[in-house]
Amino acid sequence: MYVKKVFLFLFILPLFAFAQKMTTLKGTVKNKNKQPIENVSIRYNNIGTTTDKNGRYIIRVPYKKEITLVFSHISYSVFTKKHTANNRNGVRLSVILTPKTEELDRIVIQDNRKKLQGLKAIDVNVVKNVIGPNAGVENILMTLPGVNNNNELSTQYNVRGGNFDENLVYVNGIEIYRPFLIRSGQQEGLSFINPSMVQNINFSAGGFQAKYGDKLSSVLDITYRKPTEITTTLDLSLLGGSITFEAPLIDEKLTAISSLRYRDNSLFVNSKQIETNFRPRFIDFQTFLSYKASDDLQFHFLGNFSLNDYNYTPISRRTRFGTVSAPLELTVFYSGKEQDNYLTLFGAFSTEYKVNNYLSFTGTFSRYNTQEEEHYDISAAYSIGEVDANIGSENFGNVDFSQGIGSQLNHARNDLDALITNMQLKGTYKKNKYQIDFGVKYQKEDVRDRIREWEIIDSLGFSIRPPSHIRNNEPYNDPVIGVAITPFQNIRGDNEVQINRISGFVQLNHKHFWNDNEIWYSIGLRTQNWNVSSDGNTSKTQTIISPRAQFAIKPNWKKDMLFRISGGWYSQPPSYRELRDSNGNINGALKAQKSIHYVAGMDYSFEMWERPFKLTTEIYYKDLSDINAYTIDNVRIRYRADNNTTAYAQGLDVRLNGEFVPGSDSWVSLGYLKTEENINNRGAISRPSDQRIKLGILFQDYVPNIPNLKAYLNLVYNTGVPGGSPSYADVYQYQERLRDYKRADFGVSYIFTDAKKKHKIGWLSKFKELSVGLELFNMFDIQNSITNTWVRDVYSKTQFGIPNFLTGRILNFKIEMKF
Repeated sequence: MYVKKVFLFLFILPLFAFAQKMTTLKGTVKNKNKQPIENVSIRYNNIGTTTDKNGRYIIRVPYKKEITLVFSHISYSVFTKKHTANNRNGVRLSVILTPKTEELDRIVIQDNRKKLQGLKAIDVNVVKNVIGPNAGVENILMTLPGVNNNNELSTQYNVRGGNFDENLVYVNGIEIYRPFLIRSGQQEGLSFINPSMVQNINFSAGGFQAKYGDKLSSVLDITYRKPTEITTTLDLSLLGGSITFEAPLIDEKLTAISSLRYRDNSLFVNSKQIETNFRPRFIDFQTFLSYKASDDLQFHFLGNFSLNDYNYTPISRRTRFGTVSAPLELTVFYSGKEQDNYLTLFGAFSTEYKVNNYLSFTGTFSRYNTQEEEHYDISAAYSIGEVDANIGSENFGNVDFSQGIGSQLNHARNDLDALITNMQLKGTYKKNKYQIDFGVKYQKEDVRDRIREWEIIDSLGFSIRPPSHIRNNEPYNDPVIGVAITPFQNIRGDNEVQINRISGFVQLNHKHFWNDNEIWYSIGLRTQNWNVSSDGNTSKTQTIISPRAQFAIKPNWKKDMLFRISGGWYSQPPSYRELRDSNGNINGALKAQKSIHYVAGMDYSFEMWERPFKLTTEIYYKDLSDINAYTIDNVRIRYRADNNTTAYAQGLDVRLNGEFVPGSDSWVSLGYLKTEENINNRGAISRPSDQRIKLGILFQDYVPNIPNLKAYLNLVYNTGVPGGSPSYADVYQYQERLRDYKRADFGVSYIFTDAKKKHKIGWLSKFKELSVGLELFNMFDIQNSITNTWVRDVYSKTQFGIPNFLTGRILNFKIEMKF
């Protein structure tokens, strides 16, 4: 017994002595707005912990011994403090961290998880600050390398040689669709994505994971937020406005956020070279409801109503083109009008159920309905004249004589009604450092399309027949008596098409450390089975399999670098738009387009001028087969509806962002792209999206003595793309490029009050945020063009490509308030 007591005494005494040398340190970590910060790392020597969702932490520290504590977070500057605990019963230490960018938040959040996956995470708080005619999420994408759009009135974009239809867009995990009949950017109106409701934005320009759908180019993944306080936000400008209301209800079990938007594009249209009686108006309402029945069960509803009312009456147009030594002028007088209407209804109901700590499911049912009408009768009488370029002439700058006179009549009665129904079940299993995502989806597309579209061209009194028509050498030979006038272009069709799809995926993610190097990889597989029914005939069922993989490593080096590679076999089963050829015929046997992606990238974070910077580079190659070739007119894509084309795309994307000005984040993007296609083995030609060079500069600044006065500059330079070809023409004969796209948008704003500058008394105390600003679009008034209008001279048999210029210089005033 004595031996046991001695043993226990000798064993417990050192532990007791050791315990007397340690104590407890606890506290909270918050930002300057007194908001708790989660996942802050607190370390000294090799001991550490992290804060919880309330910003609280607790850690054991030596008693009466000085240590150096390091508080670090990916979005905040590192805070270091020497501390000595002088109380055996525990001490408190609470700190406030400063954002890495003081005056302007970063656009790209430094999130290792997203970087490892090859996703660009974009900060929604700065979306509203980026200047552009279409303010919103897509406006920021245009500043990234590899993303192009030469039409400031459109929110559509090309990614690495693809077209608009090759981009996936998700809102809360639900795929969003673009309208079918939209022909021009000025008809497009508002994007589905409402920036006032967005919480998270993730974007991938290629090599994306298997959990995303079956498209060839990119993924934009949007999450709408769940409000935490009652707030009303009002945005007003000369282009329209929006009002957003959000609130937690029923003891915060129910959250609701709703937004009403209105847009009027008259400012932009009136700056173009066509005189019109035109006021395009667009209205949009969205709501997102979320109800938390329990910790394991949640219900969500996302709804959208959108109406685009487009009434267009052109009056006249005057455009000069040609060269300095031989200028020409096109004069057009119009009669008639265009009346278009685009109604969109969307609703999605989803349920989230957490089975246990490892397994969760999400079920979604959604419906999308678009009703589109495109009706117009427009007659145009035109003349092409030679302009006197002789500086000493009395008639300098005026038209000497007309070398081509003609007219054309365009008619359309196009109606489309599409209903897309989705049922989807997705699951996630997490255990240790492994995660398995899986899902299955059924989709039915029901499209009813009536096409009545024709064009008659007359030059000097003679109707021009299409190239396929038998020529009789008019006017030199007598015309055949009684022969009807043949339209130069005539499209007629009545299509009723149903597409049934079943798709599924499974994906394994794993993250771990190997010799202190952080490693992440993902391996996944997608499959889709579909068939097409058209006019009572059902096509043969087709199936595609799409394997994909990503790998990333962050070495434990002194330099902060991350390397990643990704790739896979991506397939895009045809949508209704791809099934329909330029004559309105349906090819139900059309196969899926295929693309093999090879992507390698690197992120390098460093300090320059004692300020943070990051260099991101990616090199890619895409091998495309069974391609459905197309031509593009403004934003309307017309497909060949066959698989007789092969293609490739290759390029390099580079982006440098950092604090060029202390406390504000700016960047420079540079992209190189080359993409070519081979149609029917006739040889390689440039694809319509072959944008060789893209340079984008986004510069943000503020006045040091007046930090609430901020300035934003957005510069874009894109080399010209192939200018398209006239109707019925051979694209191999029309490979000339449009002029380079150059644009500069500038804005200034003054912030009266916000979260960093609150007022407790006075009229400003009623606002949570209040700012006013001026925006100058196309500040250098550069004439950019997106398409050509083709006019013909019957005698010279010459076709002239007249550039359709986009918007000029425009000044906009805006005010933003939150209360």
